[in-house]
Amino acid sequence: MLNQWDSIVNFLLYLGVSVPLFLLGILIFFLTTPYREIVLIREGSELGNPQKVAAAKSAAFDLGGKAAGLSFVLASAIYHSVGVIDLMIWGGIGTVFLVGVFYLFEWLTPFRVVSEIPKGNVGVGIFSAFLSIASGIIMASLISY
Repeated sequence: MLNQWDSIVNFLLYLGVSVPLFLLGILIFFLTTPYREIVLIREGSELGNPQKVAAAKSAAFDLGGKAAGLSFVLASAIYHSVGVIDLMIWGGIGTVFLVGVFYLFEWLTPFRVVSEIPKGNVGVGIFSAFLSIASGIIMASLISY
């Protein structure tokens, strides 16, 4: 029975660190893109404006892909970490690299990703999402102790 309590305490400790890390990562994603994802997504409910609907979809794919990529990194960091500090370090590294992947994507493409998403280019949003997910999976597999 005592062993169960140790596991529950450990679960709560890691949950108490990983959820704020995830939310901090999302906040960093918000702060490092020139467009406001939440505003674009909210304005997508204006069904009479197809451009706003498309921009909302594009932003939702982009942000959702970043969230999924970050969750892969955090899951791997939780699994492999030797302590909470280790989890925080790898979570921070994963966030920084996911932001870097987005701007590498921006730099390598012949168009401006940061202007295509607000314009409603859903293809760019979807590709950005899959790029973030794939990068998160690769980074997650690189984390080990």
